[in-house]
This record gives sequence, structure tokens and C-alpha cells, in this order.
Amino acid sequence: MEREVNQFEVSTGSDRLRSPKYLLFLLLVTAVSVWVISHLGFTGAISLILLPFVFLYLFLLFRWPISGLWTSLILGFVLLGVARYVSADIQIGLFMDLSLVLTYIALIFKNFYGKTDWSPAKKDVTLLAAIWFGYSLLQFFNPEVKSYAAWFSGVRGISLYMMMIIPLVLLFIDSKRKLRIFFFIWGAFSILASLKGILQMTLGTDPWEQLWLATPAGQTHIIFGNLRAFSFMSDAGQFGANQAYSAVMGIIVAFSEKKRKNQLFFILVAVLGIVGMFISGTRGAISIPLGAAILFVIMRKSRGILIAGIVLLALTFFFFKFTYIGQDNQFIRRMRTAFNPNDPSLQVRLENQKKLSTYLSSRPFGGGIGHAGVKAKAFTPGSYLSTVATDSWYVLIWAEQGIIGLILHLAILFYILIKGAYLIMYRIKDRELRLKMMALASGMFGVMVASYGNAVLGTMPTSLLIYSSMALMLSPEKLDRKEIKS
Repeated sequence: MEREVNQFEVSTGSDRLRSPKYLLFLLLVTAVSVWVISHLGFTGAISLILLPFVFLYLFLLFRWPISGLWTSLILGFVLLGVARYVSADIQIGLFMDLSLVLTYIALIFKNFYGKTDWSPAKKDVTLLAAIWFGYSLLQFFNPEVKSYAAWFSGVRGISLYMMMIIPLVLLFIDSKRKLRIFFFIWGAFSILASLKGILQMTLGTDPWEQLWLATPAGQTHIIFGNLRAFSFMSDAGQFGANQAYSAVMGIIVAFSEKKRKNQLFFILVAVLGIVGMFISGTRGAISIPLGAAILFVIMRKSRGILIAGIVLLALTFFFFKFTYIGQDNQFIRRMRTAFNPNDPSLQVRLENQKKLSTYLSSRPFGGGIGHAGVKAKAFTPGSYLSTVATDSWYVLIWAEQGIIGLILHLAILFYILIKGAYLIMYRIKDRELRLKMMALASGMFGVMVASYGNAVLGTMPTSLLIYSSMALMLSPEKLDRKEIKS
């Protein structure tokens, strides 16, 4: 029988204030708040408002460390776009580093009195990530390095995040429910990204985005007076490629879902993803669904699907290459130039690659991480590599880490893709899981193809999604209830 509460014995908030220790604590909090606001102004006031939410997040993180992985994926979508709204002095990218480090700390403290089971992370994909990260660390001693700040800035996106994300995915995503959460987070932010891009095209850009469009990086987003949507991502190239990538994921995952509402959600992801791809004006992004379709029909091992896929690809190629249907639409017109081998932009890229070939012929380890592409203009202006546009992800790797780095990078990518495709085709027996893994493998191959024309593979959020896909593709056995041992 429950004990009845005597209302006269209940201690209220006003009663506690009579206690000297509570009153002293309240006065101390008030004094600190006044000092912070008086010295930091509006920024200090906002910080104080956010402080309770920070403590709440840390509580949830240390209670459920997997929330750190979800946070990192979300930050991957919005972080670079948020940089347009904050002071240039704030290194916004460090929030990703902090999120990942805190996740590992939370994981260790979660099992502080026990022993953390690292065995799920002991996979060949983790070893490959460690090898690639190790090579990037050795680049610190590259004699061509002129700025160690450039190396630090570049190595994070090239290999550090890969080294940190893959073990977390292997440790945390160990059930179909968690795999579904991964896809829903991806899909939800892809939808938001497309909606933001549509708003930019219909209502225009906000004042902060207008300022960014006036910068050298932003000026490429206005072509013949027409805006290339970039949403809340780093640029239109990343926006278009990631939305095409999300469209591939959405349409394949939709077929794997049994519930109608889930199917409709992922179909919406696919439709808005295609819309986002077109309004970005990113021509190379169209190679993502085309490349993904090729691998998908191969993995399906169905003659009917193979024939249908070949016909669809042929019709798509014929539409863009040999017809002028929809030529009055600026987005279709721009996409069509991707199928023109004489396109001036392509010729400029080929010419730049010839220049780099001469420069790199005596530099097998490249010119140093962070010393080519956009980062070179920021960290080493005036250097030779800062004057030659890399554009392609593979050309960037070649320029920064040499032919040795490029070969190693491609070997890792193809090993993961080929082994992943093999496991999907011959080891996974659960249809739902097989289709989800096909979505990851097909999307990864599409991104790999598109990365020849744009540096999309190593930029957030695509990079984090690719690294997560690598881990999931090479460890499907823990998710497959009908596993057949090798």
C-alpha cells in the first residue's frame, strides 16, 4: 500500500530558497551570467541560453553513445552551410572533430567499469582506413609541404573522418532497426536539403547567402544570370551530387520496405533528390544514378532487370546526347552539356591535367595534403598548385599525394566495392537487407564515377555517407538473420 504524502512535509521551491546554500548558488549563477553578458554581449547571452541544452545533449550522449554517430551524420549535412552565417574567425569544421571525439569518449565511459568490446570493429575495412590514414600522416613529412595548417585542414576530410566513422558504424549499427534509423536520418535531411534548394530557386537567397555569392567561390553559382541551387551545403556541386546519391538510395530502399508509409517516405526522398540534382546545375551529378543503375542491375542477377536496365540507360543517353527535347529548360540544357566531349569546360580540365602531369612527374608523393584545389588558394596562395584547378576528386588526390597515393586510394575503393558487391550477391539471404546493401553499393559506385568530374567523394555529407556505407557493406553478417557462413 502506497504511503500517503503529508502536504505539510513537502519541501517547495520557495522553502529551498530559505536555505543559505541554495540562495548562494542562485546568487553565484546570477553573478556569472551578468559577467558573461556584460563582457560577451549577445553572444554571451545566446551561450547561456544554449548551455542547458548542451548539458542535456552530453547526458544523452554518455547514456547512449550512438547518438554521437547520429549527430555527426546530421552535422555532415548542415555544418559547411552554417559557416555562411557565422564569423570567419570561427573554425566551424572543428565541431565535427569535437562530435566524433566526444562519441569515442562516451563509448569508453559507457563501459568504464567493464571492457569495451572492440571486436565488431576488427574488420578489413578498418585496417584499410588505418592504412589510408597512416599514408596521410606520413604526408606530414612530404618535402613539398609548405603549410602544416593546410595539411591539418586537408587530412581531416581526406582520411581522419574515414578512420573515425568506420569503427563507430561497425560498433553501433548492429541491427536492422538501427540500419533503418541511419537511412531515415539520411533521407530526412536529403528532403530538407532539396526543399531549401527549391526555396532558393523560387524565393531567392537570404542576405548571408547573397554575401557568399559575391565571393570567388560563390560567383560560379550564377551562370548567365541563372542561380545554381546550393541549399545548406558547401556548394552546388556537393548539393547536386549528394541529392543524386540520395535519390539512388531512396528508390532502392523504397522497394525494400514493407510498410506503405516507409515506401512513400523513400520515394519522396528519391523524387526530391532528382529535383535537387537538376536545380543544382551540377552536370557530373547525372553520372551517379547512371553508374548506380549499372551496378544495381548486375547485382540483381536477373536477365529481365538487366535488359530493362540496359534499355533505360540507352534511352537516357540517347535523350541527352542526340535530342534537343527540353532544351528550353535551363537545367536540362546544362545537364546535356555533360554528354558533349567538346564541351569547353571539359577541355579546360583536360588541359589542367596535362599541366599537373608535368609538375607531378618528379613528385611521386604529390605536392602535399591541402596544397591543391580550393585549400591551396587559402593556405598557399601564389604556389604552383594554387594556380591550377583540380576539379576532380581523383585529380586532387593525385596532385596532393602523388601517383602512389592515387593508386593506394583507388585500390582501397575498388577492394571495398568489389568485396561488398560479392557479399551482397552471394552471402546475404535476407531480401530486405540485400536491397538496402545494394542501395549503398550502387550509390557508392555512382559517387566514384561522378568523382572523376567533381571533388564530391571527400566532402561532407557525401564523404560521411560513403564511409558509413563502406563499414556496412563489409559487415552485413551481423544484420542478416539467414547468414550462411563462408
